[in-house]
Amino acid sequence: MPASFTTYYQSPVGLLRLSGTDQYLSELHFVDNDEEALQQPPTPELPPLAIQVTEELIEYFQGHRRIFDIPVSQEGTEFQLKVWNELMNIPFGKTTSYLDIARRLGDPKTIRAAASANGRNHVAIIVPCHRVIGSNGELVGYAGGLWRKKWLLAMEKRVAHGVQTLF
Repeated sequence: MPASFTTYYQSPVGLLRLSGTDQYLSELHFVDNDEEALQQPPTPELPPLAIQVTEELIEYFQGHRRIFDIPVSQEGTEFQLKVWNELMNIPFGKTTSYLDIARRLGDPKTIRAAASANGRNHVAIIVPCHRVIGSNGELVGYAGGLWRKKWLLAMEKRVAHGVQTLF
């Protein structure tokens, strides 16, 4: 059985909780209550994958990484897995709408289901659900808070246009 880990990374958008095994990452969540990290006993020895996730996040926030090489595994329905896979196809620095995702999956009527699946993504940033916006171009819904979504999109846009980030 694969060894599991939980660790934390203090990012420019707040504390991130990273969980997974020595083979894949299963969660990357924003932590709004720092007490959670203080109460969680640290994983005694982090597997190389946990270190790789942290290093790749540092590179991302510094504007040196646009694509993550981390293996990800999430449990979900067949439809959710399709939506999460579609999220991985949104280019760095670009956005798409829930309607566009539903259309790419073959049925524009599944827009609400696509939005719901997007909201159930457990691997923020790496599975870039923050790149999904409303059909009218508005920033809508983000489990990490709209301020984080706005920050991530602005940072990616700056980097995509050749402007280095400050982090």
